[in-house]
Amino acid sequence: MPCTLLIPLVGPLQSWGLDARFDLRQTAPEPSKSAVVGLLCCCLGRDRADPIDDLTSLHFGVRVDKEGRLLRDFHTASDVIGSSDNKLRTVVSNRWYLADAAFLAGFEGPRPLLEQIHQALIHPHWMPCLGRRSCTPSVPLFARGIEERPLREALGNAQSVSNRAGATRRMVIEDPDGSQVRPDQPLAPFSQRQFGHRRICTLSTPLSGGQHP
Repeated sequence: MPCTLLIPLVGPLQSWGLDARFDLRQTAPEPSKSAVVGLLCCCLGRDRADPIDDLTSLHFGVRVDKEGRLLRDFHTASDVIGSSDNKLRTVVSNRWYLADAAFLAGFEGPRPLLEQIHQALIHPHWMPCLGRRSCTPSVPLFARGIEERPLREALGNAQSVSNRAGATRRMVIEDPDGSQVRPDQPLAPFSQRQFGHRRICTLSTPLSGGQHP
């Protein structure tokens, strides 16, 4: 029987960047696989140079229970060393966040690994965050646990993690035949910064129950 670990990703601010272009730090409209795998590594206590093949092989999906509102932070950093001349300078950047968003992420895979991850969510090695260190979760990451269902069914049938009104939710699921791609599939330990593309499909699913953490 396929098993799925459900992880609520809820907080005042979140940021799920697919790329970083110097002074522009954008966010995707929903959590990226690479970022959530990084969150798992944080809880498991894995260094950036540690292997992550077991985590990246898990089937990933996310349901959007509340679309976030875009928020820009005009960020100024002083005394930054330049890359070309080593002179100190002031650097200005635009950093985008999602405000008041609520997501339910899911990983499908072997139960022993999912149980290990769930225990790490309960007792994290390092403090987890929602994309950036300043973005702390307001709902415990371990609040949902493991279900004896495949990913799509588990996400589709889970209660909402938001009190937003509405009968349907957007769901983004890994699908080898999907018509969309995301450049957020880690290909090596995070220290090597190697990422590939994965195919996804976007679905609309009815909300099956009320709000629950």
